[in-house]
Amino acid sequence: MNLRLPLCSAVRSTASSNRSSVVARGLLAAACIAGALALAGCAGQKRAPSPEAAAKQARLDQALALFSTNPPDGLPSGWEPLVLTRKKKTTEYQLIGDAGRTVLRAYADQASSGLRHEVNIDVNKKPWLTWSWKTSALIPGADNTQRETEDSPVRIVLAFDGDHDKLSLMDTILFDTAKLLTGHDLPYATLMYIWENKAPVGTVIANNRTGRIQMMVAESGPAHVGQWVQYQRNVAEDYEKVFGEKPGRLIGVGVLTDTDNTLQKVEAWYGDIRLLREADGGE
Repeated sequence: MNLRLPLCSAVRSTASSNRSSVVARGLLAAACIAGALALAGCAGQKRAPSPEAAAKQARLDQALALFSTNPPDGLPSGWEPLVLTRKKKTTEYQLIGDAGRTVLRAYADQASSGLRHEVNIDVNKKPWLTWSWKTSALIPGADNTQRETEDSPVRIVLAFDGDHDKLSLMDTILFDTAKLLTGHDLPYATLMYIWENKAPVGTVIANNRTGRIQMMVAESGPAHVGQWVQYQRNVAEDYEKVFGEKPGRLIGVGVLTDTDNTLQKVEAWYGDIRLLREADGGE
């Protein structure tokens, strides 16, 4: 999922020195990554919904992603493509039937893109994230601790709001650069749950360009390949562990299957994604 966009060449040609050029390219690449993951960047520009639409959205927010309520074929209602860069092939996503329920299928062939959905949820009140996924295989050579091999067959992507005044100088420059390039405000923080080849479950892996994007290993190794696996994580606790503060509101959720760095193929499936008040599933 490492991004290198053609816009970086403009920075290279205008930099006043080798050092400033490297810094600028790094900032721009990070801005491109964060911009692509700005799951709710346009929310403030939308027309106010009707009461009926608002009620429907509230139900969707509580569930996050009930793929099973959609008919097979096409994309889930309310979800949009999450394209990381136009220079790379996009992952194919489609709702399909699986053992009597509807799930989201992903197929990546040297590809990297996802799907995203805007929400507005206080995860301090509903902290328990549950989801299921399945992958056909591990991605040969994938290692999310290395920029050149940063791929995963399945990812759950969560975008959070927060106090931008707390950002470091470098992150402030990154956010300003990304807004200049994309026209959107970036999420204050992005947390991903991933399936890693080797890193142990619970390992936290920082994005190589910005600490505002962090990955947590939810599954590791081949033991459950080819099986549906169910997960339950306390997002509020995980966020505090990773970012060192309590989370702001959850403003976006996404899924991402990518094989662009390893140039491999993989097929994967996502089940329903929910947020619950209690770990036992009670609302």
